[in-house]
Amino acid sequence: MKTLYFDCSMGAAGDMLTAALLEIHPDPAGFLRRFNALGLPGVETRCERVRQNGLLGSRVFVRVSGEEEAPDGGHQAHRHRRLPEVEAILNALPVSERARADALAVYRLIAAAESEAHGEPVELIHFHELGELDAIADVLAVCLLLEELAPERVLASPVELGGGFVRCAHGELPVPAPATALLLRGVPVTAGAEQSELCTPTGAALLRHFAASFGPLPALRPEKLGYGFGKKEFRRLNAVRVLWGETENEAERLYELRCNLDDMSGEELAFAQERLLGAGALDVWTQAIGMKKGRPGVLLALLCREEQKDTLLRLLFAHTTTLGVRVLPCERYALSRSLEERETPFGPVRVKISEGFGVRREKAEYDDLARLARENGLALRDVTGRMNGAY
Repeated sequence: MKTLYFDCSMGAAGDMLTAALLEIHPDPAGFLRRFNALGLPGVETRCERVRQNGLLGSRVFVRVSGEEEAPDGGHQAHRHRRLPEVEAILNALPVSERARADALAVYRLIAAAESEAHGEPVELIHFHELGELDAIADVLAVCLLLEELAPERVLASPVELGGGFVRCAHGELPVPAPATALLLRGVPVTAGAEQSELCTPTGAALLRHFAASFGPLPALRPEKLGYGFGKKEFRRLNAVRVLWGETENEAERLYELRCNLDDMSGEELAFAQERLLGAGALDVWTQAIGMKKGRPGVLLALLCREEQKDTLLRLLFAHTTTLGVRVLPCERYALSRSLEERETPFGPVRVKISEGFGVRREKAEYDDLARLARENGLALRDVTGRMNGAY
């Protein structure tokens, strides 16, 4: 299984992740030419091969209207965009639907974290530094690079946060910044000795969106290695290190959380399932059971990774009437999954591809099929029936 591993022992930022991925890309110069031709207003991204602490790696620079971001993240002027403005910029760019969806998902994660931190509705949240075009460029570049590299699995180490205080639009705040702390909720983190912000909200959101799990480097046969340097220099090497290689189809350690319920309505159960899935549960399901004294009941169960376990336990107690939750460690073998866009007689459709263990399966995305059925005034079965073999 093609695996990409981010070593975040000195944190992560959008430009560092971009630089690390360019290090292992087969044609970094070609990627940057295509990226700069997308039409982000006034944006030019360049990459330099530099030496830091005796190692050769890459550093990315983004210029907006001729101005380059300062090493401390400062600019001469700030453009404070809201989420709809950022979405409009991303929706106008000629990129694939997959890369666009990834970039939008990253920004929605940031918006949700900022909303929770500042107690404001998502639609009113201003992206201060994160709404600037260089930050948008960092997010989009990582999404496009991962699309082109196409790893079957993305993993990351525990994330170093740094210490001290960071200057932002709201004044000086302790590290980690509130949004970073919320984005990394449930992720293993460390503080380290540096009194500086090492993991930015952009870096945290990108890791949260793409990394399947966080932990030590698994057994991996490395094929490529790259260093994405940050703009600050410390005693320790300030870089995101990326390793690319082959791992076996090994079992993933998961946890199954279960509870028995006999006094909740269907609407309450549906709301609890929604909250659990939104908090990172891999799957949530119910099963009819018989309880003591002949009472009918429901078994509510979910599957999660270790870093989500404590959060989901709290949500189970908060949103159900259970008095106890059973936790069962388990292992899961899974097919690798990817998404491709295919042209059909009705229009573009995303197709889910599952591979591994000598098996390959393809299935069209239900939401796309339903949209085409509505647009063409057809029943869903008519669309699926006439599309057999079309993709």
